[in-house]
Amino acid sequence: MRDELKEILGLKNVMRAGWVRAGIDSPESVAAHSWGMSMLALKLTPPHLDLARVLSLCIVHDIPEVRVGDLTPHDDTSTKAADEHHAMKALAPQWIALFEEYEQGETPESRFVKQLDKLDMALQAELYQEQFNLPLEEFIESARKRMSDPELIQLLS
Repeated sequence: MRDELKEILGLKNVMRAGWVRAGIDSPESVAAHSWGMSMLALKLTPPHLDLARVLSLCIVHDIPEVRVGDLTPHDDTSTKAADEHHAMKALAPQWIALFEEYEQGETPESRFVKQLDKLDMALQAELYQEQFNLPLEEFIESARKRMSDPELIQLLS
């Protein structure tokens, strides 16, 4: 149990690959991204959704990346789903149902969290654009295309 916990905490050291590819010096970690999503969830989850479930989905959705890595659309993702599922079963089988719920995107909470995932990326892109004066509009547009909630979309520049 101790070793699994330490490995999961290693997510704090996995850098977000998209930011590395974009040339960001010292980009956020995958764990920081999950924290960002959790903060957005606390602020933005509508009352008809289960906040505890939304937060749980935010926290566990990227755990497998500690083993699989943070793959982007620029990477070979042909085995990503299977690899991540296998990693999640090995690392945290008690949370596999949450991970699968997020991946399948069939519940209102999981659909909302998938949009928070994109919103966090877009807002982080805006922060990096301001900080580093880099053109990161591709990240913002990618998020906008995958989001459907008008209230969340309006938070983008």
